[in-house]
Amino acid sequence: MIRFGVDFGGTKIEAAALDAEGQIVARVRAPSPRRYDEGLAAVAELVAEVERQAGAKAGCVGVGAPGSPSPRDGLIRNANSTHLNGQPFQADLARVLGRPVRVANDANCLALSEAVDGAGKGARVVFAAIVGTGCGAGVAVDGALVEGRNGVAGEWGHTPLPWARPSEFPGPLCWCGRRGCLEVWVSGPGFAEDARVTSAEAAVTAAREGSRAASEALDRYLSRLARGLAMVCDVLDPDVIVLGGGMSNVDELYARLPGEIAPHVFSDVFDTPVRKAVHGDSSGVRGAAWLWPLAAP
Repeated sequence: MIRFGVDFGGTKIEAAALDAEGQIVARVRAPSPRRYDEGLAAVAELVAEVERQAGAKAGCVGVGAPGSPSPRDGLIRNANSTHLNGQPFQADLARVLGRPVRVANDANCLALSEAVDGAGKGARVVFAAIVGTGCGAGVAVDGALVEGRNGVAGEWGHTPLPWARPSEFPGPLCWCGRRGCLEVWVSGPGFAEDARVTSAEAAVTAAREGSRAASEALDRYLSRLARGLAMVCDVLDPDVIVLGGGMSNVDELYARLPGEIAPHVFSDVFDTPVRKAVHGDSSGVRGAAWLWPLAAP
């Protein structure tokens, strides 16, 4: 009674085995290759090793990855790890692993993991956002993913910054080819660029140490993230908002975001909690494992 999941990230690939209670009983990691075929081989090696450590054979495997499979032809689209785009990733993984595979967007896996037994446990509607190297999101309702008719539910990072100010329009060019996407504003690199420092961590440290420029950049970051989340609240009105990714470790977000979101929500009341992901960077691999039920063959 063990689930197996793989988190296929841009910098690392992680495989893990979860017991019936959702506890990780085995896990292995390796750097992500830059070649597609090498990535497939790496997944096969990691799954074999985690099976060895867990003492069980994976009858099926869930995989979280950037982008998502197109419902038209199964090919990956919208991945910032661009070597995956246009590839039959799910079919190829099933071939090299020799068993059924389900692939879902990595932010969807975060949402599923946190909805099942994390920061969104017990909530009916969970909106979970990754704010890290990139920016993505997922939606879970009643503990199940909502992927949408076209398979793009939760592609929040590539919607435009709401209520953009004159200085924010049209916005920086995003890797997707459009300007002003939320990803260029609320990702860690976007924050660092606005603060004119080398990293988001350096910007947060400088703000805490009293740097006026860094503090003002953090204020702008909070405003932009709040406006993006307020748009979600107007459309979805989730019971809880969960944040993952590197920027989710910034404690100031949880103290200040509710007050920053509230003025933009079309409601006379706003009491939606904003919480940090309980499972941290393990949420991706855990959510991937949850893509299959325990009873799957």
